[in-house]
Amino acid sequence: MVHTSRPARRVLISGASIAGPALAHWLDRYGFEVTVVEKAAAVRGGGYAIDVRGTAREAVDRMGLLPALTEAHVDSQRITFVDAAGETVGSLQPEQLTGGEAGVDLEVRRGDLADALYAPLRDRVEFLFEDSIATLDDTGDAVHVVFDSGLRRTFDLVVGADGLHSNTRRLVFGPEEPFHRYLGHVFAGFTLPNEFGLAHEAVIWNEPGRSAVLYAHEPAGRLHGFLTFTREAPPFDAFRDPRAQRDLVAARFPERVWHLPRLVEGMREADDLFFDIVSQIHLRTWSHGRVVLAGDAAHATSFISGQGSSVALVGAYVLAGELAAHADHTEAFAAYERRMRPFAERNQALATSGGSAVTPATRQELEARNALLRDPEAAARAMVTTSAREGRAAHSSLELPDYRPSA
Repeated sequence: MVHTSRPARRVLISGASIAGPALAHWLDRYGFEVTVVEKAAAVRGGGYAIDVRGTAREAVDRMGLLPALTEAHVDSQRITFVDAAGETVGSLQPEQLTGGEAGVDLEVRRGDLADALYAPLRDRVEFLFEDSIATLDDTGDAVHVVFDSGLRRTFDLVVGADGLHSNTRRLVFGPEEPFHRYLGHVFAGFTLPNEFGLAHEAVIWNEPGRSAVLYAHEPAGRLHGFLTFTREAPPFDAFRDPRAQRDLVAARFPERVWHLPRLVEGMREADDLFFDIVSQIHLRTWSHGRVVLAGDAAHATSFISGQGSSVALVGAYVLAGELAAHADHTEAFAAYERRMRPFAERNQALATSGGSAVTPATRQELEARNALLRDPEAAARAMVTTSAREGRAAHSSLELPDYRPSA
């Protein structure tokens, strides 16, 4: 049961995407004094839709956000695969591929989830936008923080919830490379006008090791384009050069078939290009002294798993609950990791457990997948049923503890 009588502790959370505001919600509810620092000028809106499944759905329900997120549900209804010539191979319901549950899981725009998390906190929690942590000095009894703005503050605990390329993790645990596991894919995501008549659906073009995706929430406005390809080594030389990123991606999609030319053109024109590699974070421990990591900073699952936000929501609930349940932060951090690590690792495994239906690596894998898609009953029995079973089990493999305070 949660302890509620002791004085509130001062907690700094770095990052205001998903894990950070979710953690701030619970810590504020338990009486902690919370500050969130975010390098962006505001909570980031827009973005492609993300899934809230399994245990994460229970977490947002306990937050009281289920009605708002249900109203914001995108409700994608179909994923269609086309071959190298742009001809339709077959279609699936999203749940058949992901292991989700139709009518139960939530699919919401990332910005809608971020707004739902932020809105109840704006007048309760201190947010420092357009700032970041410059230095951390953990003296054992407190953490003294200097921000990029020059502001100096002291906190009892610091949480790095600042994503895959976490600045907090770098400051405390060192460079990213030892913890970064590259999964062999590079991707570019961007928006472009919905000129294709698509609504509540995705269409995926494939060649071995390459995929191009059009993903539409609504029949009008803009949709999301994704260009993904395998590459033996990460393109580190392109990370700080947007022109090099665009050239690298365009060179991998030279065909003038299907909508590839329009996607490449849209990628070159986009002012919201998101270029990165598909990767995970694996750490032997998620805490050091009075600093602890949450969300992708601790255990990025990669977008191939489809579980990054869901695992972040669950982790925020568990971390806050353990901090409220233990007077000693070291005991809380240990309990948080004991509960969360098996869940995080099982969801990470969804990205590495076999061939990908979305990006088959070889001609043989691609032809086998297409043969199944042309026979819906065979697909349900073989590829789809197996992936759905594995996914559903991972999504719900942690039962949320009851940290709610007694009356």
